Amino acid sequence: MNRVVSVETEAGEARVHWYGAKKAWAVVALGHGAGGGVEARDLQALAATLPGEGVSVALVEQPWRVAGKKVAPAPRTLDVGWHGVWPELAKPGLPVIAGGRSAGARVACRTAQDLGARAVLALSFPLHPPGKPEKSRQDELLKTGVDTLVVQGGNDPFGKPEEFPEGDFGLVEVAYGDHGFKVPKKAGLTEEQVLEVITGGVVKWIRTLR
Repeated sequence: MNRVVSVETEAGEARVHWYGAKKAWAVVALGHGAGGGVEARDLQALAATLPGEGVSVALVEQPWRVAGKKVAPAPRTLDVGWHGVWPELAKPGLPVIAGGRSAGARVACRTAQDLGARAVLALSFPLHPPGKPEKSRQDELLKTGVDTLVVQGGNDPFGKPEEFPEGDFGLVEVAYGDHGFKVPKKAGLTEEQVLEVITGGVVKWIRTLR
């Protein structure tokens, strides 16, 4: 990690954890989920991998998390925090690929067009609450208005890959993965191999955006 920048937003103080590329052509900004922070394995794996592709990574810590709260606020407040950090993300003057995991993915989808994001990377997109497929959030995903990639666990209770609607987005499946991309022993995959599936799929997609 190169540096951590504190940013004042209307929702409170946020933090941006920068992982810079030597000759960056883009920035990938990733928000965390409602149940964890930027230490999530998939976010950290992408922060370690993407700078080698000429992409700087900014892991965004939402104000509620910086304040030490355990429960995420309403989606509207999350969007306010994301809007507030955007000038810091855009400061390098490069295209910004907005993304995140779970709740962070929803934020990126909802705000992509307003903020002028180059694309959206949705990790573990919560298509619906567990056991409630009728409460679909597919409109958030389908209305990003930009190139979009979903990386989804094959056994995610918030939406399995086969539950996703047809749409103008790509989808990478992590076989047997749950919402945190953990896999059972029967999957025959190590944690390192699971992370390679995620980072490999994202790298392949990002190369198409240049």
